[in-house]
Amino acid sequence: MRQFFGMSQSGNLEEAVRGLKDPQLIMLLSNNEQFESHVKKLESLFPHVPSIGCIGMSYDTRVVEKGVGIIAYYDGINAVANVLEEVSVMPVKYIGRLQKDIHTIKSSGKDTVCIDFCSGNDACVLTTIYSALQKNKISLVGGTGDGGKVSANGIVYEDAVAYALVKNLGGRVKTYKENIYHQFGNYRFIASGTDKANYRLGQLNGKPAKQVYQNILHVTEEQISTQTFKNPFGKINRNDTCIISIKEVSGNALTCFRQVNDSDVLILLELGDFRQIVRDTIRTIKSEFPRISAVFSVNCLFRYLLFNDNNYMKEYLMEMSDLGHHAGLVGYGEHYNNRFVNQSMTCVVFE
Repeated sequence: MRQFFGMSQSGNLEEAVRGLKDPQLIMLLSNNEQFESHVKKLESLFPHVPSIGCIGMSYDTRVVEKGVGIIAYYDGINAVANVLEEVSVMPVKYIGRLQKDIHTIKSSGKDTVCIDFCSGNDACVLTTIYSALQKNKISLVGGTGDGGKVSANGIVYEDAVAYALVKNLGGRVKTYKENIYHQFGNYRFIASGTDKANYRLGQLNGKPAKQVYQNILHVTEEQISTQTFKNPFGKINRNDTCIISIKEVSGNALTCFRQVNDSDVLILLELGDFRQIVRDTIRTIKSEFPRISAVFSVNCLFRYLLFNDNNYMKEYLMEMSDLGHHAGLVGYGEHYNNRFVNQSMTCVVFE
């Protein structure tokens, strides 16, 4: 299989698809102002080619912040694209679509991956989708787009998740998740006073969440929303840690980018040596995949901001290009199988 990446910093879709021939799956990463017109135009340029799209920045060795990026696969894949609707209410109502698509392309865990773009309510969406994928041992990588909109096969949807099943006819697929944080101190917190609908964290061990965070890290209220780049929360999930980013201060509470429930056990995290961690990830992938056709990744917006602040983003993309054809999305939350995480990188590697 092969991966194509095209881009236009000005949002010219025809420029972005220049050189793309006979695609078997297209992913559109557009900007808020042009998204709907890009969806329509893409369908007219490549009618009946499976496609999914969302609003967000894209990259290969460069970042497209406000234009349009196109990632496409061809020459050795089977793919199908579809959508689950009403994700804030009942995504399971549409699960039959995914079950049918899995059967149609004869998916298996060794050679097939699900890539998804979601408009929101990610945790519920992932539980629903993974209930079907897990039976066939299919992994999932994806993320949240901006603007509450996604597209599938030339149609724009709100309150939905667009997905593509990609079967690699030339070898294996495998997914990875990269965490650049580790535990800070021995702090363990029991969450309470949560507002699940608004992702609000009210108390930690019975004390106001804002006060606890400030007292430990000695930061002002105004610094909290950027301190999360260095010190997010973590929720222990068996042998893994799901990162929870702080969005903003809400009175004495903290509003986060993913849901926290009463009685959840949280820890505090701190930033590690991210340059070395990235090198270790690349080394691991190379050792497990001597022959790589393509890599698709989703990097969190907060990782993007952190890397920019440390003058590392350009270097990061160049290092990832050592894997071969690497391209991806800057997301507002990352998906890894049935987990919704923040401040992480998830990716799928195609042999």
